[in-house]
Amino acid sequence: MMLEIKLYGAERCHKTQYYMKYLEDLSLEYQFLDVESHESHAEALRSLYKSRKLNFPTLTIGKKKLRNPSDTDLKKWLEKLIN
Repeated sequence: MMLEIKLYGAERCHKTQYYMKYLEDLSLEYQFLDVESHESHAEALRSLYKSRKLNFPTLTIGKKKLRNPSDTDLKKWLEKLIN
């Protein structure tokens, strides 16, 4: 079963753009949640952190949360959770 991938970020953020391209290059479906354009997305991101800060980019793969992961970490978790 494919776990849902969500990317919380902002259109203007180069790291968010990087992760979008990374996921697209792997032909993985994901949901992009722009935290600057939609307050509901910002609130969903805040709810992931005890500090309630807008820590973006953050990726979630199912229940796993990754904040600004390195390529190595992202690849490891994608392989572990998706395959």
